[in-house]
Amino acid sequence: MKRSLLRTGLASTLVAGSVLMLSACETVQTTQGGAVGIDRKQHMAVSSQELDQAATKQYSELLAEQKKKGTLNTNAAQVTRVRAISDRLIAQTGVFRPDARNWKWEVNVLTSAEINAWCMPGGKIAVYTGLIEKLKVTDDELAAVIGHEIAHALREHARERASEQAVAGGLISIGSAILGVGDLGQQGAQYAYMGLIGLPNSRSHETEADRIGVELAARAGYDPRAAIALWQKMAQAAGGNAPPKLLSTHPSSQDRISDLTVYSQRVMPLYQQAKR
Repeated sequence: MKRSLLRTGLASTLVAGSVLMLSACETVQTTQGGAVGIDRKQHMAVSSQELDQAATKQYSELLAEQKKKGTLNTNAAQVTRVRAISDRLIAQTGVFRPDARNWKWEVNVLTSAEINAWCMPGGKIAVYTGLIEKLKVTDDELAAVIGHEIAHALREHARERASEQAVAGGLISIGSAILGVGDLGQQGAQYAYMGLIGLPNSRSHETEADRIGVELAARAGYDPRAAIALWQKMAQAAGGNAPPKLLSTHPSSQDRISDLTVYSQRVMPLYQQAKR
């Protein structure tokens, strides 16, 4: 009897905890829709200020490490090019987020063979030389990459993923404790979460970033159709080694190119207007 009461009390406590975690989520619209029509509301349980501070610290530490290794901004022409393209894209961010104009944007080029670029929360951008040199990207293609990464920051996808994982982790622990399934059961629940929610949400973030990215590029005077050529180059560079679609955090190359074909055409009038 005591054991039953203890289990009932524990269950009540854990359920109450799950309700508190869910109620702690703030429903937000991080960006305006733009011409591409991004209107999905987001649920946040993590503070944007907290994440921005952590990103600023991490970025500063990374730059210091890269400088020490002699891999920070080593090619002046590449740095000038990347920053010039970034500045034109950043100037258009107010269409989606007026407050982004006041972010403390930073843009740096890292010497690395990796084909990569990213933008941390708050506008901390890095472009790898491998992306520039291995893909031989045009300015329009480079604008597609940087615009995509800027879009992740505008939409606060990192904050959304952190919030989602925090809530999901808490609920999985609560459910496992109530059901008494142990570590193996908890691990199974985590795999189920990633397959049913985590990975699909990550793929939706990539699609949103693609769409916002082509609009930023078009408004900045870069041909949005270059995003299609870029991802064709990316697929070729991958050499068919991409993971299966259902296990990937990114859409398949075919799906991505198909979506970009539609949305690059949608923003073509913005590009034509910017080029006048």
